[in-house]
Amino acid sequence: MFKLEVYNKLLVSASVAAVVAFSVVGCMEGTATPSGAATSVTLDIDGGVSYPVVNNKTSDYYVNPQATGAKINNGRVPNAAELARWDTDLQPVTALSPEGHGIPEGSGSVEDGETIYEAQCVMCHGDFGSGGGGYPALSKGNAYDLQKTLTNNRWKDPEADGPTRVFGSYWPQVTTMWWYIRDGMPHPFSDSLSVDETYALTAYILNINEMEIDGVEVDDEYVLDRAKFLKIKMPNVDGFEPNIAGADALPGVKAYFGKAQNFGGLNLNQGAVRCMTDCQETSVKIKRIQNGGIKDFLPPMNVTRDLPAKEVVALDVKKTYTESCAMCHSAFLSPGSADWAGYTPKGIDKVYANGINGTEGGMPAKGGTDLSDADFKTMVDYLISGKVK
Repeated sequence: MFKLEVYNKLLVSASVAAVVAFSVVGCMEGTATPSGAATSVTLDIDGGVSYPVVNNKTSDYYVNPQATGAKINNGRVPNAAELARWDTDLQPVTALSPEGHGIPEGSGSVEDGETIYEAQCVMCHGDFGSGGGGYPALSKGNAYDLQKTLTNNRWKDPEADGPTRVFGSYWPQVTTMWWYIRDGMPHPFSDSLSVDETYALTAYILNINEMEIDGVEVDDEYVLDRAKFLKIKMPNVDGFEPNIAGADALPGVKAYFGKAQNFGGLNLNQGAVRCMTDCQETSVKIKRIQNGGIKDFLPPMNVTRDLPAKEVVALDVKKTYTESCAMCHSAFLSPGSADWAGYTPKGIDKVYANGINGTEGGMPAKGGTDLSDADFKTMVDYLISGKVK
């Protein structure tokens, strides 16, 4: 996850003189020098490095100067206090950073971490980091055992369990988790945890992943401090391809992607021979789905989109009156036959509209029937005249 972010910074198209939009932040600082280059590099939070852009190139790759030199005019320039507050510079223990630069002094126990987790984390990440509520799981069991599942391939072995990617099994560096907990958790109150609380939560997460530090199990009594933190080695630290850590990362990435078989092109003769048709390896079994099998469909298959014809039933005025009107209008009551004179002077259309839409006097729309407007008007005429037209 985090190495892939740096990988995106390092990997630019291997085509000669390819022009690619590429952004490098803070590249002019640092102490390490990549092989064959005279420029410095900047260590990244996950152990990777960022290379400076010189003469519109970063190492062997061209970049888009319009992208790298673009200015953003929104907002304002942060002041020194704001920069100091949010400028996180944490680096794991690597060949380029043997002391784990930026990791503060502090300590926290698994016991305290569990207490904090139960109070502020469990509602999103579940009991013992099992996940839930749309938030990721932090543990699924023993990190060392689960790391071995990352190479499971269901195409080759349909019975194999899929890869289990959680913090313990997948994460390459613990530094990124420590930083994210301190600066981004919990979501409603980010940046509210102290350094010691961050160590405690980190210890608890290591505990539920059944991990060890320097050969010692992170058990329920374990207390994590900076010295022990620097000795943490994640099970999957070497599990990513290509290797993007170290000063020679960029040339290494270029060499890696120069061989097609490294990323699936096993039958392309290392890219020397182009393949346009039938490029799939013959050893792969392909089972094509045959059309057929079901011949009798009920109802028969049909592409006609016409709606079924609506059955038209002639209105039986007297029957409709008996079933739907007589309860209120029997013997022309409510209003009675003599009362219609008070309504008809307003115009028959007004009478129709009142009946169709309903009135506040208790008349439901269309008397509660599903008659068409035309049939309802016929019923109104019958109520007024007492005759079927």
